[in-house]
Amino acid sequence: MNCISPYHDISRPLKASFFTLGCKLNFAETSAIGKMLRERGFEKAAEGETPDICVINTCSVTETADKKDRRLIRSLASRFPDATIVVTGCYAQLKPDEAAAIPGVDIVLGSNEKLRISEFIDRWLESRSQIVTTTPPLEIREFRHSCERGDRTRFFLKVQDGCDYFCTYCTIPYARGRSRSGKTTELVELARDAARQGGREIVITGVNIGDFGRDTGESFFDLLRHLDEVEGIERYRISSIEPNLLTQEIIEWTAREARAFMPHFHIPLQSGSDKVLRLMNRRYDTALFRSRIELIKELIPDAFIGVDIIAGARGETPEEWEKSLAFADSLPVSRYHIFPYSERPGTKALQLDTVVSQQEKHRRVALLQEVSDHKMRDFQTSFIGTRRPVLWEAGNGTDLMSGHTDNYIRVEAPFREDLINKVEVATLLGIIPHDPESMEGSLLAEPINDILL
Repeated sequence: MNCISPYHDISRPLKASFFTLGCKLNFAETSAIGKMLRERGFEKAAEGETPDICVINTCSVTETADKKDRRLIRSLASRFPDATIVVTGCYAQLKPDEAAAIPGVDIVLGSNEKLRISEFIDRWLESRSQIVTTTPPLEIREFRHSCERGDRTRFFLKVQDGCDYFCTYCTIPYARGRSRSGKTTELVELARDAARQGGREIVITGVNIGDFGRDTGESFFDLLRHLDEVEGIERYRISSIEPNLLTQEIIEWTAREARAFMPHFHIPLQSGSDKVLRLMNRRYDTALFRSRIELIKELIPDAFIGVDIIAGARGETPEEWEKSLAFADSLPVSRYHIFPYSERPGTKALQLDTVVSQQEKHRRVALLQEVSDHKMRDFQTSFIGTRRPVLWEAGNGTDLMSGHTDNYIRVEAPFREDLINKVEVATLLGIIPHDPESMEGSLLAEPINDILL
């Protein structure tokens, strides 16, 4: 069993390293964990330093994610044999015994225990015995907020956790528990604190954020309006939101009244076939989805719209696949995030007929990727020669810096240290050939308030 000394017996601060797999919510929670450990006397291990403790915040959305979790855990246990290995997150919640059986793992914490990590490290320091603890998913009802940025320019504000939707292909309700929310007053204060720390942009995160407030008597729309009033925050982005919960009211407000909410949406479709959507137990159909996309493009023509879609789900016959592909191709979106369907133990989807082979899944992914690449290229090209405000986030170690426009186009420009974590206008010159996800930018001298966009 690995061993580190108690806090009062050490002559130097203990060093901790953090590793995150999966969603933006995981990154936000990892940052919160890091803050907790710093308050307990840990320091973050610098690059090249040997950590005393490794915290791995895992994902389990697909079997591929599970494999990445196991590979990373084994690699860290091998590289740092004297470090304490803590595994938490969705993989730890769903497969705690499997995680605990990996050689070198000392502590396994489920989703409800993740943000109480200091308590369990204290217990381990006393006992030096492996700790494996999770809470049954339907009993996970406590909400623990976080608003952290870690090494990033933007902050991630967790407003909601868990999910009550129980889509037939998904394990998230079992990994994260029931839907639960923070309080608007507390979340607004966290946003104010982020502004006091120099934050310019906040990403609103959660598992099913549109469901915010159903357990507290508040509403997601009211939360957005209160956050929009926080002085110092220049940008908000809404992370993935269900199409049935992205209301016409929210879209119209973003277009006409919101001060700081960016023209940027991320909406899961999952299938362009109504039959498959019903098999998935999704709570909308293609007509509703199209209406949301068309309303956004009507009111906010420059908006970036990212869409999640699954290829090769159970029940996706060749006929339904063709419908899904055609629907995806017909939508005026900016990019697809494409996932091959992954069998997840315990899900109702395993009871469905029509299993798609791995080879066919890969073929369907490739076809959807072609659609996505074409749409992304068209979206970027439409802004060549235009001027957009960019939040300059970081240098890349050379003579360039990067950032994102208001409508989420990644831009690179010559490095200027005085512009990091500031919004400044750039002219978009063209797509970078070796990095088609990015565009080349040229800085302008005019103040941003003098630019009419």
